[in-house]
Amino acid sequence: MKTDCLIIGAGLVGLATAYQILVSDPSLKVIVCDKEKGPAFHQSGRNSGVVHSGVYYKPGSLKAKNCLEGRAELLRFAKERVKVQDIHKVILAQTAREEAYLLELLKRAEANAVLGAEIVGPERLREIEPNARATKALYLPHCQIIDYPAVAKELCAEIRNMGGEIVFEEEIREFGKERVIGSKQEYESKVIVNCAGLHSDKIAKACLGSAEHQILPFRGEYYLLRDEKRSLVKGLIYPVPDPQFPFLGVHLTPMVNGQVEAGPNAVLALAREGYRRTDFRLRDLGDVLSYPGFWKMAGKYWKAGVYEMARSASKRLFVKDVQRLLPAIKDEDLVPGGTGIRAQVVKKDGLLMDDFCIREDMRSIHVVNAPSPAATACFAIGKTIAEKALLRLA
Repeated sequence: MKTDCLIIGAGLVGLATAYQILVSDPSLKVIVCDKEKGPAFHQSGRNSGVVHSGVYYKPGSLKAKNCLEGRAELLRFAKERVKVQDIHKVILAQTAREEAYLLELLKRAEANAVLGAEIVGPERLREIEPNARATKALYLPHCQIIDYPAVAKELCAEIRNMGGEIVFEEEIREFGKERVIGSKQEYESKVIVNCAGLHSDKIAKACLGSAEHQILPFRGEYYLLRDEKRSLVKGLIYPVPDPQFPFLGVHLTPMVNGQVEAGPNAVLALAREGYRRTDFRLRDLGDVLSYPGFWKMAGKYWKAGVYEMARSASKRLFVKDVQRLLPAIKDEDLVPGGTGIRAQVVKKDGLLMDDFCIREDMRSIHVVNAPSPAATACFAIGKTIAEKALLRLA
């Protein structure tokens, strides 16, 4: 099958890319393919549904730029299409060191045009979140939560309305000089766009012939608050993140379905799609163990890694971290929830890549690293990729 652009991956970034290409030039033939039965099966559909405001990201970074632009377009697209709920957020400091980092986050919030951000003390915090405790908190009054799987379904409908094609249960297996071979059919495409998430590094290597970056899968596990305890949480409650890591720590998140999640942790998974603790794939584990960057990462951050594994195995430790934010929570208030896998690039020096990363050649464009806030930023990332694709199709 001949096409102008073949997009691999029907997560939010892949779908938003197809949408932006067709908005720019409806005459182009665009095909999105995905090995799953529907859209947003992995990272896009297994997150807590937060529309990120931009408070965490270094001003001028790709994350900051795309989060601010993408957030606005996401909310415009979602209006009257999917459920969006306005909500507040507090980031809680418990120590002098965390209080100092709150000031840095406030500076970032102001630089990134986050409206209404302010640092509050314990008394004001009790008015906002009566059950939360902290020495100081960063209060963000204008945040949102959203149904991201519903956004993905709406994008599918828009893409099809504009003449695009989406092929599910189609796994790409081979890349030739002229053709891309899938499990259902072959494609002859002028441009290939790789938005394959957990598998994007492998596709990039197959197309570009080299592997500058490797993805390691980190499983995030969630608990849910029992129905009768949901009222303890009024908005988004987060800890001050560790600036060494691109993870935000265990937090409390109301969702548009009425549930409240607690989590996630961040545990190295034994398979790229290892959503259960027992999931194991020898090839995936071999990729991890044979990568020098993994061992350098392990050497640098082994204490944090051991604690994450211990917290995964011990509900008591998990509850203890939740209690730092919300002391009233007890062990019996939490029941097992869902899990997600974060596709995290670890560089050869063992450092975790914190920003978005795109690799490309004359025929292909590869989104190699797209961690949070990629869901929030999907329309902006998609526009950037679309512009690159359109230059190749001109």
